Amino acid sequence: IKSQLEHSAANARLPMPTPPGFTPDKRDVRRAFERAAATYDSAAFLQREVAARMFARLEYVKLQPRLILDSGSGTGHCTRLLAERFRGANIIALDHAVKMLHAHRAKMPWWQRHLPLLGENLPRFVCADMEMLPFASNSLGLVWSNQALHWGDIERSAAEAHRVLEKDGLFMFSTLGPDTLKELRGAFAGLDAYEHVNRFIDMHDIGDMLVHAGFADPVMDMEVITITFADVAAMVRDLKSLGASNHLAGRRRGLMAPARWREMTRGYESSRKDGKLPVTVEVIYGHAWKPPPKVTADGRQIIEFRDFPRDGEKR
Repeated sequence: IKSQLEHSAANARLPMPTPPGFTPDKRDVRRAFERAAATYDSAAFLQREVAARMFARLEYVKLQPRLILDSGSGTGHCTRLLAERFRGANIIALDHAVKMLHAHRAKMPWWQRHLPLLGENLPRFVCADMEMLPFASNSLGLVWSNQALHWGDIERSAAEAHRVLEKDGLFMFSTLGPDTLKELRGAFAGLDAYEHVNRFIDMHDIGDMLVHAGFADPVMDMEVITITFADVAAMVRDLKSLGASNHLAGRRRGLMAPARWREMTRGYESSRKDGKLPVTVEVIYGHAWKPPPKVTADGRQIIEFRDFPRDGEKR
């Protein structure tokens, strides 16, 4: 793995710069998801809904991958659906929080855990960073990522997805856009100088990152989903159950004063509609293909020669 990571660092395309302040603290993110492994499934209704919409989009794609990576697999919801969709493929469930992988494995029947040779399409579990994948270049047919890219550096993850995909391989993902949690961001505005809500990158910028990483003809679309809660406390509990609390470097490290918290909740109450507090989620969907290389590994141009029929010959 070490040599492969060194190869990755040396040969990956240089990523586009991420806007300052957008990348979460990865160690903090990992710790949060380790803590949330036991409660994640109870609160992950949005992640499951977005996964269903991703699979609906996948129905229009002709693809028969032999090796699939579920990048940011969490407790394994998408991994199981991918195994059902591509029964002949081998699937890797990758997450940076090892307790998420343990939770995934614990949900498997006992005979699959202890007698894996009797199972079909059983995943291989890998605890690793999606920005530095421990896989050989040109080895995967599909890289799938549902609601995980925004917890790291998106352009680095895209560059790694491009590296590990084989020619004509597909990168398919969902992530969050900048209007996500806009009500909460507005309620915190002006209270102090800290960053209280995670920030998310615009769909068009993500499309540019895919092109820069080497993908061809990225397809991007977006939709807004509104979730409602009875009060701010219920929303905060859900976010913590998912591990989705604030992970920006500019966040407050200690507890907020009770008076400031009450001021924030009063501000959020101004957005209440029909007795419920809305939470806006901007969901971005994308997919892109890895085209054939235009240059060799040592930088030489690839020129394709084709035989054309002579006069009178059939094409």
